[in-house]
Amino acid sequence: MILDKVLNTIESAAPLKWQEAWDNSGLQVGDRNADIQKALLTVDVTESVVREAMDLHCDLIISHHPLIFHPLKSITGNTPQERCVELAIRNGIAIYSGHTNMDCWLHGVSGRMAEMLGMREYHILVDNAQCTMHDEEYGLGVIGELPEPMAFTALLERVREVFDTTYIRYIDGPQTVQRIAICGGAGSEGIGEAIRQGADVFITADLKYHEFCNAQGQIALIDMDHWISEHFTRDIYKELLEGQIETVISKADKSPVKACVG
Repeated sequence: MILDKVLNTIESAAPLKWQEAWDNSGLQVGDRNADIQKALLTVDVTESVVREAMDLHCDLIISHHPLIFHPLKSITGNTPQERCVELAIRNGIAIYSGHTNMDCWLHGVSGRMAEMLGMREYHILVDNAQCTMHDEEYGLGVIGELPEPMAFTALLERVREVFDTTYIRYIDGPQTVQRIAICGGAGSEGIGEAIRQGADVFITADLKYHEFCNAQGQIALIDMDHWISEHFTRDIYKELLEGQIETVISKADKSPVKACVG
């Protein structure tokens, strides 16, 4: 299939116009008119991931985080990003990233987290300012309710099990919770809106110490590893492209962050 048609399928769900102004989603390497047979799905593009694509004879890598985020001033192999670009070009591998446009899709990163936790009737937490102009619902995070109230300690355990992680930091809130706000990735800017909309708990990643401190007495916070909160974007891409091209979820793609659990 022509790469342009593959990318149109993704962008029909999560248009590039939804990405934040500071982001660099879209085609990073390659020609939209190239013929594509097989795609490797990943959160991050690393040298290991590109070599995995080579070994698996993939001619496309689809990532969540952009490989090229800041402008490259040279391609000399001196940085991991430069080496990835070199490897991809030499081996005819296109690279596409869907980052904050996928974050802002109702059924993207945060919506998938809500579904995994069994939430119902969730909606966008922080609407994009342009939503009312285009009759579209997209923006930061989601908020909704669990089918039944549950103990906060039970929710912690559910998060641990559903996302298969031992990396969890938190501050307590209500002993019983039901209204949940979620933002995959680093979503601290959604805390205030989660409080305003009456959430009992806000689940996200990469929270800072003072953000925990400032939220005490207002809302419970659950913080997890950034990669853990977003790695199922690979499943979203796989579902979107089913029946179009062959897709493989990367085994080389792993969180670079390790935690000691005692």
